[in-house]
Amino acid sequence: MTDDPTDRALLDLLRRNARLPAATLARRLGMSRTTLQGRMDRLERQGAILGYTISEPASSDPVRAFVMITINARRAAQIERDLRGVEGLRELHAVSGPSDLIGQLGADSPESLDQVIDTIGTIEGVERTHSAMILSTKLGRN
Repeated sequence: MTDDPTDRALLDLLRRNARLPAATLARRLGMSRTTLQGRMDRLERQGAILGYTISEPASSDPVRAFVMITINARRAAQIERDLRGVEGLRELHAVSGPSDLIGQLGADSPESLDQVIDTIGTIEGVERTHSAMILSTKLGRN
């Protein structure tokens, strides 16, 4: 993304530990904190640094689950279009293995989550679903 060796070194430090204080980053790179902040601002504008996070769960959904979906391959395109309209489906991935798709679901209650799973099961061409509720997140990285 950048040809500047100092920018690359800064991005590498942030990749390894994005929580390092600016003073520590500046010291490790041999520059003033003000110079470092200017570089970081420029890298944000260029899109090399995409943002910052806060100490909240990755998802604001109180109840989350994964649903594995087995489909009729001949209807794959239509099923994907139908799934895009399902309220509560946060992510959808094509996968290898016994299931064809894996979706991440989010809802405000177990009952709402159950309704989302039922909705997915009624889509024409969906042959089977298998779900697993997320009890806790042990590691979350972006």
